Amino acid sequence: MIPDTGNVAFMVITTVLVFFMIPGLAFFYGGLVPKKNSLTMMMYTFIAIGVVTVLWTLGGFSMVFGEDIGGVIGNPGEYFMLRGVDFAVNPAYGSTIPFLMFFMYQLMFAIITAPLMTGAIAGRITISGWVAVLVLWMVLIYFPVAHIIWGGGFLAKMGFVDYAGGTVIHATAGFSALVGVFYFGKRYVIPKRDYSNLNLVLIGAVILLFGWFGFNSGGALASGQTAAIAFTNTGIAAGFATIVWVIISYIRDKKYSFIELTTGSIAGLATITPCAGYVTPQGAVAIGIIAALVSYCCLAFARKMKWDDALGVWGVHGMGGVTGSLLVGLFAVKEVNGIAGGLDQFLIQLLGVCIVVIYTVIVCWLIFKVCDSLFEIKVPEKVQESGLDKEYLTEKA
Repeated sequence: MIPDTGNVAFMVITTVLVFFMIPGLAFFYGGLVPKKNSLTMMMYTFIAIGVVTVLWTLGGFSMVFGEDIGGVIGNPGEYFMLRGVDFAVNPAYGSTIPFLMFFMYQLMFAIITAPLMTGAIAGRITISGWVAVLVLWMVLIYFPVAHIIWGGGFLAKMGFVDYAGGTVIHATAGFSALVGVFYFGKRYVIPKRDYSNLNLVLIGAVILLFGWFGFNSGGALASGQTAAIAFTNTGIAAGFATIVWVIISYIRDKKYSFIELTTGSIAGLATITPCAGYVTPQGAVAIGIIAALVSYCCLAFARKMKWDDALGVWGVHGMGGVTGSLLVGLFAVKEVNGIAGGLDQFLIQLLGVCIVVIYTVIVCWLIFKVCDSLFEIKVPEKVQESGLDKEYLTEKA
C-alpha cells in the first residue's frame, strides 16, 4: 500500500505540534516556580526528550505496539531499534502513512507524559532521581498502559477507547503526581505566588494551546473528517472551560487572574482529549463546562486537604483525564467515529479508568520507593531553601 502524501504531510505537522508542546510545558512550569528552581524545573521536561527517545527506540515502541503478550504488553523485541519500522504502511496503525510516521507521532506522546507529574512535586526531586524515576515509570507504567488501550491489549479488546490520551497520558501522569505529593511530602518552604516569570508562563501556555490542536487532531492519522471534528472539539471545549473557570475565579477573588485563565483552558483541553474524536461540537460544549467545574472543585478540595500539589497537576490533568474518559460513555455519537455512548460504554470506560488508576498508584509508589533506596531522589531541606538551580546546575536563571 502506497502512503498518501497529503496525509503524511498532515501527520508531520501534527507530530511537530505535539513536539512543540514539550518545550511549551517546560516554559509553563518553569515560569510558575520560584526563580531559584526555574531552570531545574525546565530540565525535568527537556531531559525527557533524550531519555524517552532512547527507551522508545530500544524497545518501548515494541512494548506498546508489538505483538500482544497476554493482553498486557507488546513483544519488546519485535520493533527493537526500528526493525521493521520503515516506509511501508502498517494497516493497524495508519492505513495511509508510513509506519515510521506513526512511530514518531507516538514518540511525542510518550515524551510529554511523565514530565506532567513534575509540576506536583516541584522543588522536591533531584535531577538524577527524576531520571531514575522516569526510566522505571515509562517501562512499568506508560508502556503497559498504552499497550492495553492503544496497542491491542485487554482493555482495547473490551471496547475501552481513549482518543488521544485522557487515560494513557493525563490519568497516569495526574495520579502519579498525587502519589508524588504524598511520597515527597510538603515543601519545607512554600512560596506565596513567587512566580519566576509570568511572561514565560504566557509563552508556555500559548504553545500548549497551539500544540494541543495537533495533539488531538493527529489521532485520526489522516487529514479527513475525524481530524476536523477532533480539531473543532478541542477548540470549543477549551473555550467554554476557560470562560466558566474565569467566572468562578472572579466570583471568588473579585479580580481576574491570568494564571486561573490558563488553568481553566488546560483543564478543558485535558478533559476533551479522550473524547475529541467521538463527540459532536455540541457535546464538546458540555464537556468544556463540566471540565471547568470538576477540575476547579478538585483543586479546591486538594487545597482544603492541604495537599502540596504545587501546580495543581492532579486536579487538572489527573481528574480532567478521568472525567473526559468517563464522558466518552455519555457523549459519544456513533455517527462521528463508530462509538456510541450509553450505559454499556460508560461502564466499560469506568472499569478501564479504575484499573489504570489503581495500577498506576500502586506501581508509582513502588517506583519511588525503589529509586529512593538506590538514589538520592528527595531534595534536602537546605537545598530547597537555597534553590535547586544553585545545587544541581552550572547555570542560574
